[in-house]
Amino acid sequence: MFTGIIGALGTITKLENRGSDIRLTVSSPTLDMSDVALGDSIATNGVCLTVTEKGADYYCADVSAETIKLTGFAHYGGGSRVNLEKAMRPTDRLGGHIVSGHVDGVGEVSQIIKHTDYIEFWVKAPTSLAKYIAHKGSITVDGVSLTVNQVNGAEFMLWIIPHTLQETIMGTYTVGTQVNLEVDVIARYLERLMMGDKAASPTTKGIDMAFLAENGYLKR
Repeated sequence: MFTGIIGALGTITKLENRGSDIRLTVSSPTLDMSDVALGDSIATNGVCLTVTEKGADYYCADVSAETIKLTGFAHYGGGSRVNLEKAMRPTDRLGGHIVSGHVDGVGEVSQIIKHTDYIEFWVKAPTSLAKYIAHKGSITVDGVSLTVNQVNGAEFMLWIIPHTLQETIMGTYTVGTQVNLEVDVIARYLERLMMGDKAASPTTKGIDMAFLAENGYLKR
């Protein structure tokens, strides 16, 4: 588990193809690797990756084809900057919110408006995630725990202060930048809870006669 509070910035220094997967090497002179063991997790732009090799200022991780398809890793290359956070410990402060490191979808920066004391970012999320994004709720963008300040359909707005711009890769965003999104896990559990007894029923694949009758399309 993570908190969405970025601990350091890193740079992707190597991408090695291994069949349909990729072995990733991330270097960071500011990430303390002394307490990181092989098999530990590091959130890399919000994606929970398992450390398979490490040194004093770098680590390697294997990224599956499925992860590449569902995250912004499809757009990364050598030299790409990434936000880094080591997995939280039970004694850590929960400064952000509960983050699993499982990306729900890829959004796109649609608008950037500069103000005197902050920058206003608008991000367009996949339509399927819109129901989980709430005004004043939490969302994770490239691993950063943020508060949603406004919602308009599938687009949401963030107010980002200079400190966050300096400590994360958000200062490099431009219109069109692809970002990893993870919605608040509480919203997902709440959705499941509201299903009640229907949650125990197998998911219906396609539309059948029972579905049409249940939803009022057939006369009983």
